[in-house]
Amino acid sequence: WQKVLYERQPFPDNYVDQRFLEELRKNIHARQYQYWAVVFESGAVVQQLCSVCVFVVTWWYMDAGVLSPQGLFGVALVSSLLGYVLFDAIDGGAGRRESGRTRWADLKSTLVFTAFTYGFSPVLKTLTESISTDTIYAMSAFMLLGHLIFFDYGANAAIVSSTLSLNMAIFASVCLASRLPRSLHAFVMVTFAMQIFALWPMLQKKLKARTPRCYVGVTALFALVALMGLASVSSVGAVLFTLLLLSISCLCPYCLIRLQQLKDNIHGPWDEAEIKEDLSRFLM
Repeated sequence: WQKVLYERQPFPDNYVDQRFLEELRKNIHARQYQYWAVVFESGAVVQQLCSVCVFVVTWWYMDAGVLSPQGLFGVALVSSLLGYVLFDAIDGGAGRRESGRTRWADLKSTLVFTAFTYGFSPVLKTLTESISTDTIYAMSAFMLLGHLIFFDYGANAAIVSSTLSLNMAIFASVCLASRLPRSLHAFVMVTFAMQIFALWPMLQKKLKARTPRCYVGVTALFALVALMGLASVSSVGAVLFTLLLLSISCLCPYCLIRLQQLKDNIHGPWDEAEIKEDLSRFLM
């Protein structure tokens, strides 16, 4: 008996001999995870959840009149300048030299965005006047959830889309900003959303790649700030959010490692054939 179909043999087409299972292999591509390594990687999810939490709490403060737009803009401006300096200091400016982007180009982009947003802030303020507030809140919650789902956490998956994730976050910020008292509030809120959803993840990725220990410290501090802000609004929400962060950073990695031991993927001669030869010569 030969394992071919192009010759007549006195066996049915689905016949196999006793050597068929000798080539059976199990879990040949399974990855072995380390608990603390998975906990470290879960920091990206924690960071993004805290970003959404900080944004929503900041919006609540502005809507309640506790936080003034001038104060938020000043804090965001100082934080952006410090983050900009830190972004270059982490790698000594190597990333900037590779990209060929100058500081003057960054300044022009910032001024254009700020001027454009400020000029259209009256439009943003009145953009959703004909839509009920409940609908705005539902749309914002849906968009922020989509932002978390499609965000690039470092996984190579088809669902990842940084552009879609950022657009959904900005859309949610525009919807929420339209419910603030004045146009200045809307301008500051949209600007703050761009900083926390676009610029902050870039700094975090560089910290994670260059200084892992600093990244862990910043993640823990950011989570603490988010929890403190949420606790000032709702103690029950702070408790639930704490449980969510602990589940993602501690419980989920443990479950992943435990489930890896139950993997039972089989490989053998029944797999689809893979052509490993270079067939480019036949395309000439």
